[in-house]
Amino acid sequence: MIEFTRPLLLLAGIAIVAACLFAYQKLVLRRATDALAYTNLEFLISAMRPRRWPHVAILATIGLAAALLSSAVAGPHITARLPAKDAAVVLCIDTSGSMNASDVQPTRWEAARTAARAFINRLPDGTRIAVVTFSSAASLIQPLSADRDQALTSLDRIPPADGGTGIGDALALAAQQLPARGHRAVVLMTDGVNNRGLDPLAAANALAARHIPVYTVGIGTNDSGLLIPGTAEPAQLDEDALRAIAQSGGGAYARVSDAQSLESALAHLGSSTTLERRRIDAALPFALSGGMLLLVTIFASLAAGRFP
Repeated sequence: MIEFTRPLLLLAGIAIVAACLFAYQKLVLRRATDALAYTNLEFLISAMRPRRWPHVAILATIGLAAALLSSAVAGPHITARLPAKDAAVVLCIDTSGSMNASDVQPTRWEAARTAARAFINRLPDGTRIAVVTFSSAASLIQPLSADRDQALTSLDRIPPADGGTGIGDALALAAQQLPARGHRAVVLMTDGVNNRGLDPLAAANALAARHIPVYTVGIGTNDSGLLIPGTAEPAQLDEDALRAIAQSGGGAYARVSDAQSLESALAHLGSSTTLERRRIDAALPFALSGGMLLLVTIFASLAAGRFP
């Protein structure tokens, strides 16, 4: 999206460009008329079928160059989504016993660890990341750091899936790692069946109060018929809880039911959670582009003998 701080100058520039192109066309026609006034019949017949594309090309490129220069004077600004310079993200990975379920191959736990690598690899350079794992309690296995290799190595220290699910504790621990300001986010990977510790919605609301969004990724299915290994409990996915957490935290919810879609979802979050909308002054690029195009057109036209 392009905005102009001085739109009246843009309109004036367009009017000047139109006038210059009109004058150029008149000059071309006058040159042709003068040439025909002193020629013979054979040349007149051939001149009646001139190739007009060189002049059309010159007019088009000069017009484009002049439009770029006029736009530069009008103060153009482009709004774009760019990597935040102060981005910090906490990745929370569920390691409770239910993550041993194999409805996501080879298991939810293995798929989550593999997807976490895709997430970290897609983060822009300079992004600080922390890794929190949680089951019956939450643990920090990687403090906030911009060292990507260090973050990837920390994934080898993720504990085996076992115990209960304390989502609220994980969100509270994630909140403690994030700075007071800057572009911050929490990404939560879990099956969403909370049964330990703090209320997840209260923790998400506390993050929202600090303007920190929570993105939830639900791992698993509800219709696999599988049991959690070592228990008589069915392997489930509490989507309603994860949607509520994401909504309370100002983020978004994504459900994944296989390892490939989980990896894709995490890779997308890795590149999108650290972006921010930024207004960029585009006057210099417009001016340089317009000036270079105008010079190239003039010199090329003179070399070809097409410039009046």
